[in-house]
Amino acid sequence: MKEENAILKDTILNLPGKPGVYQFYDSNGTLLYIGKAKNLKKRVSSYFSKTHFENNKLRVLVKKIAEVKHIIVDTESDALLLENNLIKKYQPKYNVNLKDDKTFPWICIKNEPFPRVFSTRNIISDGSKYYGPYTSALTVRTILSLIRQLYKLRTCQHSLTDENIQKGKIKKCLEFHIGNCQAPCESLQTKESYDAAINQIHLILKGNLKELLDHLNNLMLDFSAKYKFEDAEAIRLKIEMLEKFQIKSTIVNPSIHNVDVFSIVQDGDLAYVNFLKVVNGAIIQAHTVELRKQLDESPVELLEFAIAEVRSRLYSDAKEIIVPFSLDSLPPNSFQTIPKIGDKRKLLELSERNAKYFMLERKRQKASISPEKSTFRILSTLKSDLRLSELPIHIECFDNSNIQGSNPVAACVVFKNARASKRDYRHFNIKTVTGPDDFASMKEVVTRRYSRMLDEHIDLPQLVIVDGGKGQLNAAVQGLEELDLRGRIAVIGIAKRLEEIYFPGDSIPLYIDKNSESLKLIQQMRNEAHRFGITFHRLKRSDSMLKSEITNIPGIGESALKKIWSRVNNIDELKNLSENHLIEILGEKKAKLVKIYLDGIKSPG
Repeated sequence: MKEENAILKDTILNLPGKPGVYQFYDSNGTLLYIGKAKNLKKRVSSYFSKTHFENNKLRVLVKKIAEVKHIIVDTESDALLLENNLIKKYQPKYNVNLKDDKTFPWICIKNEPFPRVFSTRNIISDGSKYYGPYTSALTVRTILSLIRQLYKLRTCQHSLTDENIQKGKIKKCLEFHIGNCQAPCESLQTKESYDAAINQIHLILKGNLKELLDHLNNLMLDFSAKYKFEDAEAIRLKIEMLEKFQIKSTIVNPSIHNVDVFSIVQDGDLAYVNFLKVVNGAIIQAHTVELRKQLDESPVELLEFAIAEVRSRLYSDAKEIIVPFSLDSLPPNSFQTIPKIGDKRKLLELSERNAKYFMLERKRQKASISPEKSTFRILSTLKSDLRLSELPIHIECFDNSNIQGSNPVAACVVFKNARASKRDYRHFNIKTVTGPDDFASMKEVVTRRYSRMLDEHIDLPQLVIVDGGKGQLNAAVQGLEELDLRGRIAVIGIAKRLEEIYFPGDSIPLYIDKNSESLKLIQQMRNEAHRFGITFHRLKRSDSMLKSEITNIPGIGESALKKIWSRVNNIDELKNLSENHLIEILGEKKAKLVKIYLDGIKSPG
């Protein structure tokens, strides 16, 4: 350990004072954390010179670090991008967790004769032009709806090559007859006319509505001058639709062009970062991400991480980034603006309102499925299904087990508020029952369990579940009756084969819907009791426990044990000894006693 510390110390002392990315590894070579730094030596050294840690996670991280690696880059901006890419690739345990795995839609103009225009989430490198990604599917549908109102484009997947068109291989379809397509497949629309529409669609998708509107206005005047009034009217209608779309989109000064807006709000260990993309005064993208802090990261660190991640995923290359406070690191070729007044300040405030709304909505969603509400719903359903008089907040479940009739044991698991309370689990060695008698064993453990709880004034459960049918249930009821607890504790039995629920004194079982939360809770408790009992069995089978059990065989004392363990090393060897060998070691009488015991444990049950 001292040698490792010396190597680590030497590594830190020799780090360069340059921008870069550092990586912390533990002694097993597992990557723990990735960070960026303006000065690698200062930043990494700061972790090991701390006398007080901001939180326990940071203290644990530093304690685990066994190796430091680094990558030098030219600028702090490069370090930011490299850090972001490495975190996405390796997802280290102690880095900020971005809770967002969405894939976003794009609008594609297909690279083909008479191109189709459609939405997709998959980008194919075939020369097609993709616009986006859009953070709202509704926005995509709205834009495509506008395009289809303005232009009559084909939607078929036919290959409209000159050869196919000239040979008449493709016929016009229903889309032509209802006026949605001009049938370029039969040369009823020229390639020049179709491409002119596609060029205008490119301008719409780029956000260059002013350029497009100027072009259409000139075209309309040209048609009017040539007395082509029908064509001029068609252009006028397009201009009107585009202007309405522009008015709906524009919310700030149109001179604000290609700007990214980021804001952040925090709520405990969570932070929410909102992003707005503004082109020509119109918001064309809006998205909010949720971040989970790991090492009490500052708002600056969180926002820097989110900016790099969001811009990378949404392919934004805006030079100006509007933020609420000064950042240390920015993406390459960009600058920050911290507005105090004016339209840019309004944009930042709008972004902050979006972030707060998203945070409140997430809290509302989490509250609607909070553990408290979920627990109350499950227990209320269970109370209703089993016709209980009170909410079963405290439930206990019993399961009996034995190994081929030997070493009978029982398990009791406890659930409080529909969740396992493992510190209250109990094992029982059966003491008063001879042989494999599940009913008598159930009565014993139920009596012992609640007798002790009464003696110690411990609160009794509202419900007891017995793993088994009517026989085990009746045995448990007898145990409760002896303690005068019949009627004070509800008790049911669950039979494995058909998941039948039995009630005391009722021969007809209840069948609960297999998808019911209450049946799932009962099954969970039954399975947990069985698991807990089996675990105890395995412990009982272990060499150390079985060796100690042999001392309890009447007539087998210390001298006999010494003779046994001088000839064999473990229980398996003892089991494999023939009866003659046992007689040779212990004599006929004691050999017979040991043989009877071993026969009882030879085959696990």
